[in-house]
Amino acid sequence: MELGRRELDILALERRSFSGPGAKERTIREELGLAPVRYYQLLNALLNDPRALAADPVTVNRLRRVRESRRSER
Repeated sequence: MELGRRELDILALERRSFSGPGAKERTIREELGLAPVRYYQLLNALLNDPRALAADPVTVNRLRRVRESRRSER
């Protein structure tokens, strides 16, 4: 089974760069129709999904490293 459109859109958004505070959150609301909190919940679950790793290994591995470094800082 492959990833759905929303999951692929989340990964695509994570490949982009954003300028200025609030730009990413605004894009999340406008393009995906999600609240940022819900977006990050879905993203976190997606990082544990082997289908996401198969679909975009560079992005998923980068985000996993960021997540792990933040967890170790706590």
